[in-house]
Amino acid sequence: MLQAPVEVWLKLNSDGAQNIASGLMTCGGIIRNHLGDWVVGFSKRIGYCLAIDAELWGIYIGLCIAWERNIRRLIVESDTKELIDALGRNDAAGCYSPMVSFILRIRVKRPQRSLSQADSSHDKTLFKPSSMKALILVGGFGTRLRPLTLSVPKPLVDFANKPMILHQIEALKAIGVTEVVLAINYQPEVMLNFLKEFEEKLGIKITCSQETEPLGTAGPLALARDKLIDGSGEPFFVLNSDVISEYPLKEMISFHKVHGGEASIMVTKVDEPSKYGVVVMEETTGRVERFVEKPKVFVGNKINAGIYLIDSSVLDRIELRPTSIEKEVFPNIAAANKLYAMVLPGFWMDIGQPKDYITGLRFYLDSLRKRSSAELASGSYFIGNVLVDESAVIGDGCLIGPDVAIGPLCVIESGVRLSRCSIMRGVRIKKHACVSNSIIGWHSTVGRWARLENMTILGEDVHFGDEVYSNGGVVLPHKEIKTSILKPEIVM
Repeated sequence: MLQAPVEVWLKLNSDGAQNIASGLMTCGGIIRNHLGDWVVGFSKRIGYCLAIDAELWGIYIGLCIAWERNIRRLIVESDTKELIDALGRNDAAGCYSPMVSFILRIRVKRPQRSLSQADSSHDKTLFKPSSMKALILVGGFGTRLRPLTLSVPKPLVDFANKPMILHQIEALKAIGVTEVVLAINYQPEVMLNFLKEFEEKLGIKITCSQETEPLGTAGPLALARDKLIDGSGEPFFVLNSDVISEYPLKEMISFHKVHGGEASIMVTKVDEPSKYGVVVMEETTGRVERFVEKPKVFVGNKINAGIYLIDSSVLDRIELRPTSIEKEVFPNIAAANKLYAMVLPGFWMDIGQPKDYITGLRFYLDSLRKRSSAELASGSYFIGNVLVDESAVIGDGCLIGPDVAIGPLCVIESGVRLSRCSIMRGVRIKKHACVSNSIIGWHSTVGRWARLENMTILGEDVHFGDEVYSNGGVVLPHKEIKTSILKPEIVM
């Protein structure tokens, strides 16, 4: 028990607080605050240390309502029963029932401790995003994206005018991750040399954990154990390198704090779950019950999205051998009722093969449009969502879009038609050519009046002749094509 009442000042600094009742009743509503010592002091009374500068969407707003007539003074010396009684007496806006439910739920999940125990341990039980780490599963040869991966490792293939992996590193940096470990077994020196520039520019440490043999999706975590554990007890992110989304990592941290399990996974909804491994979960809490591989009858429509937040204790479950995190580690954690799933908001796509790469580009550009991004091109030459690097040159009379990315130092001559395609650095598209549903690799050339469609992929430095047609041709680097490709085939 505290010996005297504690006076605190509350500072509301979220637009979400304007609609207090809605924020309280919506579990996903995140309200940020800076309550300092009061957060720790109050949370001790209910046996649960919450983070300073934490997302206290329930307690924070509920108390603001309950004491709205005397907001500057809160008495926190009472035990939980007295606190609940006080909430009832001061119920100003119907917050009593959800607040009581929230407090009791916390007491069930967290054993009550003495104040001295809480004082000494709260820094260990809470994690600060500013010192978190992440591991990106880079993988091997990227065979599904050949011929592009014959020139660079898959994570360095351009997507929307920057390397795939840079989208993830920027998202991690934005929420305070300070070190990224790349789990890789192919060309680590190429990766590190390329990313050195971005390491300095972003102010984030990037290291490699190199496999001498393929270790699956869990073995790399065991291999990188010493890089991921620093004694802080904080969880770390794990991401698959070919997943593109809006990366709601901050929301995932909040979700992980609340449920108290060992691991959190992102899941995404799909239209045809029978093609995937389905995550069966409890809808209200997110607790994962089991995994069903390619179900023949409907059991759910949510699949693993390849983004995880994991406590360091999970590493004790992983042996240093080829292991699957999806098929071995996660099912074991779920069986112990310690695995929770968060439904991913916004778009998601595994862009590890050309068809999905083009679909992912459409989703990504549409996301930029919804955010009213200034990155998207505008003008009479463009229709739909188009991304053009500022160094690219666009000729007269072109029609470009929808869903096109044009990279640095590209030259698009007059009268060109582009749609649903990616044009990488240094490419020249000559007059009146037409490119759709295709990927044109670095420093390639497409001749005058040429037509490329149906998922044509040109590797690096490919020169496509004038008036030549490609119907789904896949052309390896450094080739010259003078005759048409009439059906999908690989040109060696």
